[in-house]
Amino acid sequence: MTDRYDVLVAGAGPAGAQCARDLAARGYEVLVLETEPEDEFPRQSNKSTAGTFPSMMASFNVPSDVVMNYTDNVVLESPNEHYVQEQAGAVLEFADFKQWLVEKGRENGAEYWFDARVANPIMDGGEIIGVEYDGDEEVYADIVIDATGPSAPLARALGVSDLERRNQAIGIEYEFEGIDVDHDGYADLTDAMMLRLDHDLAPGGYSWIFHTGEDTAKVGLCYIQNERYQSRGHEGMTIDDHLDYWLDSDPRFEDATKLEGKMHRGSAHIQMPGEMSTDNFMAIGDTVPTLDPLWGEGIHKCMESGRVAAATADKCLTPNDPDTSAENMATYDDLWHQRVAPRMRNRLLMTKLLYLAPNERYDQLMTDLHRMPDETLAKANKGNPLAIGKLIHTGDLPILVDYAKEQFDGAGSNPASPVEAIAKFFRR
Repeated sequence: MTDRYDVLVAGAGPAGAQCARDLAARGYEVLVLETEPEDEFPRQSNKSTAGTFPSMMASFNVPSDVVMNYTDNVVLESPNEHYVQEQAGAVLEFADFKQWLVEKGRENGAEYWFDARVANPIMDGGEIIGVEYDGDEEVYADIVIDATGPSAPLARALGVSDLERRNQAIGIEYEFEGIDVDHDGYADLTDAMMLRLDHDLAPGGYSWIFHTGEDTAKVGLCYIQNERYQSRGHEGMTIDDHLDYWLDSDPRFEDATKLEGKMHRGSAHIQMPGEMSTDNFMAIGDTVPTLDPLWGEGIHKCMESGRVAAATADKCLTPNDPDTSAENMATYDDLWHQRVAPRMRNRLLMTKLLYLAPNERYDQLMTDLHRMPDETLAKANKGNPLAIGKLIHTGDLPILVDYAKEQFDGAGSNPASPVEAIAKFFRR
């Protein structure tokens, strides 16, 4: 057993495991440190709803063995309306998926140490050269990668992570049986992934039902813990209370029962990232801000993040005289914006406008989508400004002003004009 590797990855989630898988396949000595014990990995508290699409399945050769249910449609619901779009997808058994990634990484030669909690970076001359784990244990590497999620101990210590609590989304999900997925008065959710915009249920966020076969489904909700949630939420109610409120008020759950041990919690950040790398170091996956919780398709983005991190490490370590300087490691930041999150600002704008809109505007959105070509929503999801513009009405000016003010208030020492932020978007 060695205590020095080419690349050390903290965290065995989709981003970290995919990065290790790719690097090991290229012949690098890779070590992954994972907090959870192997016999409990992954614990059922993992946070992903595990909805994904054919592009991810094909890109990463994901087998059907880890799929709970293949879906045919994506459904959007508002308090009184709904919209159905044909879109093939897959709901993964997330635990099986994560175990499969570890297995593939090991087959390629990656080494995994479980029950190994990363604590602090080991520094030399202002640069990270390894990590401390499990108290006073140490291990070293030419490149260190933080893929631990929002906790981000290494990224925080190095000043890379800049996650603001006002942008933190929290979520809870249960798996159920006995759900009526084709109830009168609602969209047919058979073989569908449904997202519901309704502040009464998820204030400043959204809720979901992902059909997993027969009468079973994943059901959950999330919202951002900021003033928007505080003004729209039911006073004194926790996120668990909001989910219970939905379960009690929606007839589709009248005969539903929770499946034992199938509860998931998690958090993510909805904000633009700053720098994601420095000397000898990258922060990947949910360790940097998640794109957005509505359209981001987190699994695919984390996997792509791991892949471009592997490509960056390969570039930095390939020369006879390896160069892991901050300047060279910044290749990851460039690839992230090009391949992982193109047009991120536009997509983030769309997401935040949705959360600012009142319930009646959600009903109008469903009506608008019915009269538009399906590709309008697809293009808007990808950040196309013209497509997003088609979904915005002149009556949305107060929402745009609220968004601009929110951006202005959180802009720090160099704020842009609130009006300028919106005008710049529509000039693109």
